[in-house]
Amino acid sequence: MILGIISDVHANIVALDAVLEKFAEENVHTILCLGDLVGYGPSPNEVIERVRKEAIMCTLGASDEQIAFEFARNREKRQGVADETLEWTRGIIEPKHVDFLRNLPAQSRLSTPYGRLRYFHGTLRSPSERLNLNQPPPKLMRILEEARCTILACGNTHVPVVKRTPAGWIINPGSVGLSLNGEPGADYALVTIDDEQVEVKTGKVEYDFAAVAFDIVAWGLPSMIAEAVQHGRMPEDRGRK
Repeated sequence: MILGIISDVHANIVALDAVLEKFAEENVHTILCLGDLVGYGPSPNEVIERVRKEAIMCTLGASDEQIAFEFARNREKRQGVADETLEWTRGIIEPKHVDFLRNLPAQSRLSTPYGRLRYFHGTLRSPSERLNLNQPPPKLMRILEEARCTILACGNTHVPVVKRTPAGWIINPGSVGLSLNGEPGADYALVTIDDEQVEVKTGKVEYDFAAVAFDIVAWGLPSMIAEAVQHGRMPEDRGRK
């Protein structure tokens, strides 16, 4: 079994297309998306349309939740550009795609030859939280035990991390549409699974960053997002959701 795992697409259709092309080359059997299809980027409708067309298995992200549900909107405006871009998204997203987001599960499971895989955007409790993977192995093992799985996949940090413990694997594939690990590109994870072992490879696909940056500016979205897309980091590390 070969899985392709992605997260945090953030309305970047050019980056998503590049990753899907890579997965086709790698003969990926199943694609899992850990949410945040919208937010930040200029193409929310196109991204959701592509995810639906490809029947990609997807969970609800923090940005998706704020578009789909009124109760999830922040009552106080946050610093940075996240709320500004979500407000723009609300004005352009098609109703059928909002309905799609409303029907995404907060978390999901997949049976693999190596055991149960559980995947979600943030944490078991909430799409808007972040799972800290920089913890000692005993604490990571407890996370796997709490999730009742041998492979766990989460996103929301925009930085790829892979941890192996005696209890199993925890994988954060990074971000397709807004990678923030200091290098531009579309992040992904390839997971090869059989009944005896798991092999995890993270990677980054190049795409036309300049074209996406142009669209961001053309739509009147914050220029710092265009900079982040091209440089793999937010200017002065500001504006993260």
